[in-house]
Amino acid sequence: MVGAVVKSSWRLGDLAQSLGLELVGNPNLEVHSLATLGSAGSGQLSFLANPMYRRQLDSTAATAVIINPQFASDCPVAALVADNPYLMYAKVSHFFDRRPRPDCGVHPSAYVATDAVLGAGCRIGPMAVIESGAVLADNVEVGAGAVVGANCSIGANTTLHANVTFYHGVKTGDRCTFHSGVVVGADGFGFANDQGQWQKIAQVGAVSIGNDVEVGANTTIDRGAIQDTIIGNGVILDNQIQIAHNVEIGECTAIAGCTGIAGSTKIGKYCTIAGAVGIAGHLEITDRVHLTMRSAITKSITEPGSYSSGTAMSTTSLWRKNAARFRQLDEMARKISRLEKLLKSQQTSDQ
Repeated sequence: MVGAVVKSSWRLGDLAQSLGLELVGNPNLEVHSLATLGSAGSGQLSFLANPMYRRQLDSTAATAVIINPQFASDCPVAALVADNPYLMYAKVSHFFDRRPRPDCGVHPSAYVATDAVLGAGCRIGPMAVIESGAVLADNVEVGAGAVVGANCSIGANTTLHANVTFYHGVKTGDRCTFHSGVVVGADGFGFANDQGQWQKIAQVGAVSIGNDVEVGANTTIDRGAIQDTIIGNGVILDNQIQIAHNVEIGECTAIAGCTGIAGSTKIGKYCTIAGAVGIAGHLEITDRVHLTMRSAITKSITEPGSYSSGTAMSTTSLWRKNAARFRQLDEMARKISRLEKLLKSQQTSDQ
């Protein structure tokens, strides 16, 4: 529902019609904002998606609740009935998104190169820079201090928030969002060693980003060394993620904050990668893989499923004892191997 009309308040009947939901209650009741079940008051719309909050339903002061059919009969207030309340909450949130948007046009303090092309309805904020050869499709928003480098191509209805930086040659699809501090197209970490001295490798590729991609604050996506770094349609990236040169990420993959992906790794479609995962370079991860928090991925994954590494939390004293055991694992394995061979030899002699 991105692009939904935002009003000061909505009749429940109108919301139900717009979202295709069944309404149980007075269609003329109005809601002006969203709130949690526990904090909602009159005029607010809430939702119940997680059963652990079921006890808050009885005492909620919300005007209406988005709710699963199994709880609809127990709802003490008006109900918008949805099979997937959380998904419906995501859709309805856009009806109440009152993020300020600048007026169409170019702010007087912005710089736009004479040969840059701006589509209809573009918004260029204060001190923004649009460099030579850049092409912005219709309704692109470039926030204050953001930079669109030379020969970039930005798809329609895409938003670059304040202080986003696109280096030269970056291409995005439509309806993308880049939050503040994002850097796309900086040089990848490419150097050759010459007797202890590092010789920089020119990064001559670019970055190609699909439609409906969202990139969180301070995430970095490096340009390719030779071919492009590629981010597929529908990918969502959290804050403070590092994506190295020539990485490819398949469509609709979701990656949580502080994950780092080394160069030339290919990640499949519909993967979910939790926070602080480290993925080594030149690997391939197939479709529909889930990597749990803080996993260290050092080899390719060829089968869908959930993968983990690392150790679970424990008290510090217990962790120290286990850490000492880790150092002994190799010797313990060798002892077990020797014992197995000895046992096998004895069994053979007994026969």
